[in-house]
Amino acid sequence: MNGRGLSVTLGLAHRQMTLLIKNPSLLFPPMLFPLMNFLAFAGGLSRLRHVPGFNYPGGYTAFQFVFVLLQSAAFGGVFMGFGIARDFENGFARRLLVAAPHRSGLIAGYWLGAVFRWSLVATMLTIVALIAGMPIGGSGVDIFGLYALALLVNLVGILWAAGIAMRFRTVQAGPLMQTPVFMLLFLAPVYVPLALLQGWIHTLASVNPYTLLLEEGRGLLAGTPLHTASAFLIAFGLVGFFLVWSLRGLRIAERAG
Repeated sequence: MNGRGLSVTLGLAHRQMTLLIKNPSLLFPPMLFPLMNFLAFAGGLSRLRHVPGFNYPGGYTAFQFVFVLLQSAAFGGVFMGFGIARDFENGFARRLLVAAPHRSGLIAGYWLGAVFRWSLVATMLTIVALIAGMPIGGSGVDIFGLYALALLVNLVGILWAAGIAMRFRTVQAGPLMQTPVFMLLFLAPVYVPLALLQGWIHTLASVNPYTLLLEEGRGLLAGTPLHTASAFLIAFGLVGFFLVWSLRGLRIAERAG
């Protein structure tokens, strides 16, 4: 990306950050949703740590924290997809397509806006987890790897949602952005480790790419990573796949005018 493309990216990212700061209503729902999930899962379901075979060394609070952290990252990208659709509905995105010399920079700009939003959510979630007594067994490198993995999940989320938003260019496509991500997240070992799942849910979780990302995130937080290279390889593979998906959506939006 050259200087002109970078200016488009930074300009759009600045706009998204300004909108969030001036409109707290756009920020509070994405922040409250993961916090409520974390408090509900880590608190109300904490007795699951006594289930035979539950041997996660970090305890149930840390076990659920990783899921909610990655969930917030994914939905942080999806919620930005809603913003892209709104920009098409009010005509702003179409003006961007006409004015921007390097239109691929638009996707990067929206992603930086999504990162800003998610960073606030992740910070608040981490503070609440530490106050709740969540132990951290991993080293500084492990914790950096956990948040880097979450950042890639955020990127996958917005690339998926951007592809939908640019194809349909209406907020009415919101369920198409949100429902597949929701299903992917919850068809993973959310409440107990994979080994404790049975039947069809175990089969689906075993082939769900998110399962490896989730299990590796939990391993990094506990200081017992097992599949770091494989997890990041899958994450980068998903980024590459959905980057093509979103760029094709951008081309469709360009042709639509």
